[in-house]
Amino acid sequence: MTAQTLQSATATRRDWATAFSALRRLLADANDTEQVFRIMRALNVGTVKKGYERLLRTPQGGRLAYQRMELAEIFSDPAFVNSFVTGSVGASYAAFLRRTGYSAAGLAEISRTGDPLRDAQHPYAWYGRRMRDTHDIWHILTGYRADEPLGEACLVAFTYAQTRGLGWGVIALGSALKAWRTPGGKPALRALCEGYRHGREAAWLPAEDYERLLAEPLEAARARLHIGVPAAYIAMERQAA
Repeated sequence: MTAQTLQSATATRRDWATAFSALRRLLADANDTEQVFRIMRALNVGTVKKGYERLLRTPQGGRLAYQRMELAEIFSDPAFVNSFVTGSVGASYAAFLRRTGYSAAGLAEISRTGDPLRDAQHPYAWYGRRMRDTHDIWHILTGYRADEPLGEACLVAFTYAQTRGLGWGVIALGSALKAWRTPGGKPALRALCEGYRHGREAAWLPAEDYERLLAEPLEAARARLHIGVPAAYIAMERQAA
């Protein structure tokens, strides 16, 4: 299992046919989260390896990698999630879970479909799970809603800027093309471009200690991490209301 995981993480061949098939399904149904993971597996060749190695070069990355905390487990613990004070990142995350009905365990289960190596005991597999499990925290930090297509697309653009994972880039591009073909789609394109720009300007979020981050006041965390206000996205939300 470990050898297979290493081979998968260091592969150089991308599966474009699978990626485009999954992208078509995703653009037709933005709630089909399984397709996101299919695209990631098909196109994010080497991204996990590079991300893990970059993590080790950060001041606290070695400690995080050594501890190898499985975030899906602690994020699925109601006592932990509900332990944070009002106004904190953690309290916002708890409210997010109540509002959407999403869960870290549910996202983890979807990610396992067609991926027998997802739970492998290997550093690269652990890093991949870490990126999966912090996705909804990034929604909180960036202000992009997870329960509507534009918010998800903007976070995808943000994530591409942070990770340079080709799969994220392809989803962002597909979302942009879909917006372009929609009447009045230019504001949505501005929001997507803003998401990408904010991802480039922000601190590198994979290196964060998420247990500590959840205890921070949300606005203070955004300021520390240089995450800008998503003005174009907010304007679109107000227009749609």
